Amino acid sequence: MTQIALQSSKNTVPRSNLKNWIGVIPFLLFAVLFIFLPSVRLFIGSFTDAEGNFTFANIVELFTQQYILDSYMLSIKISAVTALGGGIFGFLLAYSVTVGGLPKPLRSALVTFSGVASNFAGVPLAFAFVATLGRTGFVTTVLKEVFDYNIYDAGFNLYSFLGLALTYMYFQFPLMVLVMAPALDGLKSEWREAAENLGANSFQYWLRIALPILLPSILGAMILLFGNAFGAYATAYALTGGRLPIITIQIGAQVRGDVLHNPNLGNAMAMGMVFIMAVSLAGYSWLQAKTERWLR
Repeated sequence: MTQIALQSSKNTVPRSNLKNWIGVIPFLLFAVLFIFLPSVRLFIGSFTDAEGNFTFANIVELFTQQYILDSYMLSIKISAVTALGGGIFGFLLAYSVTVGGLPKPLRSALVTFSGVASNFAGVPLAFAFVATLGRTGFVTTVLKEVFDYNIYDAGFNLYSFLGLALTYMYFQFPLMVLVMAPALDGLKSEWREAAENLGANSFQYWLRIALPILLPSILGAMILLFGNAFGAYATAYALTGGRLPIITIQIGAQVRGDVLHNPNLGNAMAMGMVFIMAVSLAGYSWLQAKTERWLR
């Protein structure tokens, strides 16, 4: 009887594993169709000329054409600025609704808003900022008519680097809230109690215990924000009309433009973006692994 039971259990294990794999098949299919195959096509196109012949010319142009280097640098700058600003502002908001002791209804409202705002981008977001802070926007008009203050005369321009960075911040800091709220919830009360028993005040607790533990998570979240802004296209194009030549707009011009039309060079530029994003995600994964050791 024992042998029959063991044999029966052995026969059921593969069936259980098969059921688990069936649940993963849709994800694997999605990854192959929308991540792996497009990446392979970009890689092949990066080393192909207009006639379909193998060439290194597209890769060489990435490092020799100044406008391409400037586009990468502009994208990196705006991504770094919004990642830093959104990271600081988002961390403070996340602290307020978790450790800060704000009422639970306010926390629920902020988390709900963060979930919506972090996905509100593209043309609707650009239009919302134009309608609010454009030359004839609501806030611009109110400041001009009521307070006799024209923000554009003072140097502000929504269609510049500053305006685009401000627009990106709308979806950057809510994403930081969503990422950091669980990490802040993971801080154990025993750590604070132990620090207080040893004579530490609140500032010393955060400086010597909480922040060192959260630092990998904070840096990882900022890297995630960097990648989120680095890959944005529709918001920047709809807001500036291509006047700010970030790398995603330059790729669009190469793929479907009338003047700059070199799809294979566009593929090489996209591969450069993939490399930068891969490095960012690798750094994010490494930092998250360091954080999880403390917050288990």
